[in-house]
Amino acid sequence: QVQLVESGGGLAQAGDSLRLSCAASGNTFRNYLMGWFRQAPGKEREFVATIAWSDGDVTSADSVKGRFTISRDNAKNTVYLQMNSLKPDDTAIYFCTLKAGTWASRDPVMYDYWGQGTQVAVSS
Repeated sequence: QVQLVESGGGLAQAGDSLRLSCAASGNTFRNYLMGWFRQAPGKEREFVATIAWSDGDVTSADSVKGRFTISRDNAKNTVYLQMNSLKPDDTAIYFCTLKAGTWASRDPVMYDYWGQGTQVAVSS
C-alpha cells in the first residue's frame, strides 16, 4: 500500500503563486511516476502533470505549460507542483497520484493511488 499526503493549497489572487507538495510513504513500485490531477466543481478530473521517478521525465498539460512546474525530491519521496501566474480557471481540488510504470497517461483510471486532495482557489 502507498499513502499520499498533499499540502500547500489555499487561496490566491490571479497572478499569484502557490506550491503544492505530496509526500509518498509505503511500498512504492520499482518503476513509477507521480503527478497531479485537478477537478473543478461539476467537471471531470483533469490531468495536470506527471514526473517519472527514475529519470525525471515530465509530461504536462498544455493548459499549464509555462506556468506550472513539477519536480521531485527522491530523498524525501516528495513531489512538488510549483504554480505560477495563477488564473481563476486553475481553481480546483488538486489530487496527487502515483502510477506503476513510467508511461504517463492522461486518464485518471490508469493511476493506482490517490491522495485526499487539496483545494486551490484563485480569485480575479
